[in-house]
Amino acid sequence: MDTVAATNEEYSTKAYWEKRYEDDEGMFDWFKSYSDIKKILNEIIPERSSRILILGCGNSTLSDDVSRDSPLQQRPGPTNKQKMWQDGYRNIVNVDYSAVVIEKMKAKYSNREGMEWKEMDVRALEFDNESFDVAIDKGTMDAMMAVKGDVWNPPSQVVEDCTQEVDEAIRVLRPGGLFIYLTFGQPHFRKRFLTREGTTLEIKQLGVAFHYYLYVLRLN
Repeated sequence: MDTVAATNEEYSTKAYWEKRYEDDEGMFDWFKSYSDIKKILNEIIPERSSRILILGCGNSTLSDDVSRDSPLQQRPGPTNKQKMWQDGYRNIVNVDYSAVVIEKMKAKYSNREGMEWKEMDVRALEFDNESFDVAIDKGTMDAMMAVKGDVWNPPSQVVEDCTQEVDEAIRVLRPGGLFIYLTFGQPHFRKRFLTREGTTLEIKQLGVAFHYYLYVLRLN
């Protein structure tokens, strides 16, 4: 299957992702890799013992790829790039609403102690309140926005979906917790979902020719 959807709207459908993950045995990272944002994340998340939730993990290499002691580490190319697990973050829960990709990732990383994979919708998380220190979204909200409509006035379903995701992330975060969102979406399109009472929002612009944005929402 071609990883490029026939229409932009397909990215917002569960059927597209299930089919894509059924046909695709590779790995794919949206936007930046962990190596690209490692320095920033180390500063934002100084405690390696933090319990981290990856929202809409897909088949991304963000949380891990190969461990330091794996023979695969000797291969040249992208697999040599460091990931979160091998950088010392060993308490990571990855969720995605695709049962296909969760089963594949669970099998691939079955030897990673402290790494969990769960089939779950980011809009209806099945976790207790205040059970995580950090929640990370790298492209998931963008996929939910991939529908026809005015970007300045998105369809009500998009507003509802994105609001639910952020609501759920805030619910499962402990006081002082962080919701980290990496996207190419500019602040005037994204702040509406991230401006919440009892929180502080920081925005970091990444890149030179093409800009990405790292939104850091901290619970007070």
